Amino acid sequence: MLVQGNFYKLTISEIFYQIWRTGQITYHHRWVLMSALLKDSINQEEREAIDRLIHAVRRGWLKVVD
Repeated sequence: MLVQGNFYKLTISEIFYQIWRTGQITYHHRWVLMSALLKDSINQEEREAIDRLIHAVRRGWLKVVD
């Protein structure tokens, strides 16, 4: 699924990769993921990727930054 960002389009898998590569979730990442969830047009695999990111934040494996 393509998600419209502020300046460019990203897929959920690209966002997932960026977050894991840097170890941080930015405001932009959170906004794009929230938008994808609210549109309710993501498939099961994308939903599981977002769930994994949320789990990683709760465990302290990823840092939330502004």
